[in-house]
Amino acid sequence: MPLSDLLAGLKDNPYFGAGFGLVGVGTALALARKGAQVGMVFFRRHYMITLEVPSRDKSYHWLLSWITKHARHTQHLSVETSYQAHESGRVRTQFDFHPSPGNHIIWYGRKWIRVERTREKQMVDLTTGTPWESVTFTALGRDRQIFFNILQEARELALKQEEGRTVMYTAMGGDWRPFGFPRRRRPLISVVLEQGVGERLVQDVKEFIGNPRWYTDRGIPYRRGYLLYGPPGCGKSSFITALAGDLGYSICLMSLSDRTLSDDRLNHLLSVAPQQSIILLEDVDAAFVNRELLPTENPSAFQGMGRLTFSGLLNSLDGVASSEARIVFMTTNYIERLDPALVRPGRVDLKQYIGHCSHWQLAQMFGRFYPETPQSDRDGFAAAALSVHPEVSAAQVQGHFLLHKTDPQGAMDNVKRIRE
Repeated sequence: MPLSDLLAGLKDNPYFGAGFGLVGVGTALALARKGAQVGMVFFRRHYMITLEVPSRDKSYHWLLSWITKHARHTQHLSVETSYQAHESGRVRTQFDFHPSPGNHIIWYGRKWIRVERTREKQMVDLTTGTPWESVTFTALGRDRQIFFNILQEARELALKQEEGRTVMYTAMGGDWRPFGFPRRRRPLISVVLEQGVGERLVQDVKEFIGNPRWYTDRGIPYRRGYLLYGPPGCGKSSFITALAGDLGYSICLMSLSDRTLSDDRLNHLLSVAPQQSIILLEDVDAAFVNRELLPTENPSAFQGMGRLTFSGLLNSLDGVASSEARIVFMTTNYIERLDPALVRPGRVDLKQYIGHCSHWQLAQMFGRFYPETPQSDRDGFAAAALSVHPEVSAAQVQGHFLLHKTDPQGAMDNVKRIRE
């Protein structure tokens, strides 16, 4: 059969025509789908802008609160349960709702913004055991300013929630995490130290904060170290907490006895501490004696873990790689146990003894608890207390006053029972 007759026969064959049509339709659909994909990629690249914020970023929790505020109508929520302790000692359960993982639509700045919260099921933070998360914002347009506005607004919202309070941070892994709820700022006048001691410390810290240029011009590292030492219960930690509240600073609390703390981790933590914070190393004598770690009941527990060395601590405080614009407070009950290398100038710039109550302190404390009493009663209480207790701590005196909240005469009559 000639080729022309064969082609003519195929042309008139209905099965061939239908198959060829199906192939054509399938090809056209595939090309349309591919074109749509290419077009969508082109549109996303040139007419959409995205911002991804991982959970390890400091702004992540700010943004969760911001999303909660703006996505009020979302019906898909996740809950974070926490406990808040009041000054009275009563503990209240608090539930915080946040948009759950998934997609949420928010109207902001005259634009619709898609917020996608994702959670990795296979990856977790080894320090907290929580899954890794991220939040991705997607908006039409090419102007990044909308994301700067969102971040700034989220930051201001977080600061407003912490206004008038002191935030406590604790070291978790290689980062600082808020510890509990922000505490109500403690007034400086509520911590009664020996006359002139508190004022001297406050003046020194404020002079340091207000003169960074002085250090820069003279090539001096811009950091300051303080050591408060003395018997327990005399107000060392209380004063630091009140000082942070007066300055509007947060407190980064670190234990040198942490078994997982290594030289590198300590140096990293000091370098990434939140801005406007006081780093507090409490009871430094409990970690080192004569440049050696204190023995542990289970030495095998340290196997596989990086232990902090004395030289690592010194290098973190004032070594070449140590950070600047930093305030470090150390406390100890036994200054004689500390190695001289730890408390030399450059690592500890100011040492201050915080001791047992003097006559002046006792009179001031009596007046703070019972402001209606005359000065003669305040002096009388101070003289009576010292006559039976030559060495009494501020914590013991405060505990005594708490037993006689509205009874100054009872506090005076039972002065011999202060230590009970």
